Amino acid sequence: MRFLFLALLLTSLPAWAWGTYDANGVELGESERDVKKAFPTAFCKPLEWSTPAADRRCDDIKAALGGVAVRVTFYLKKDAVQGFDARFARQDTERLAAYLKKQYGKPTAETRDTFSGKEGKEIYKVLWEKGKDRATLVSQVDKKRAQLTVSRGNFEEEVYKVR
Repeated sequence: MRFLFLALLLTSLPAWAWGTYDANGVELGESERDVKKAFPTAFCKPLEWSTPAADRRCDDIKAALGGVAVRVTFYLKKDAVQGFDARFARQDTERLAAYLKKQYGKPTAETRDTFSGKEGKEIYKVLWEKGKDRATLVSQVDKKRAQLTVSRGNFEEEVYKVR
């Protein structure tokens, strides 16, 4: 009975308590099989360009994250998720940010920057970091879509470097 209680308690903890970042339960480091199990509509294929960050991608995933409609792409290397991005309507930024703060914990940084020009351009950015893992939510007022990017290590710098 104690074991059952402990197991229920541990599984109810948010992702930040475990130190992981996930999209509907699929965490960094999980396999392509885990992605397809959580998202049966995922279309997985070899990456179209050569990069040390990933060798496969799973996309065409429509999902809800914190009640927000998102389109998700997972990037894998040697059958392990190295990163994912979720794109969503910019007007849902505040709602998704509030959800992620509950899931991922207190952000490492949260900024709103305004750049002058023809039209004042505002960029809202929230960053979470734990060890080698990071999650970044970025929203620009003048864009229709915003993005959450989650990755491990130097994935962000490496994924679009064509070799």
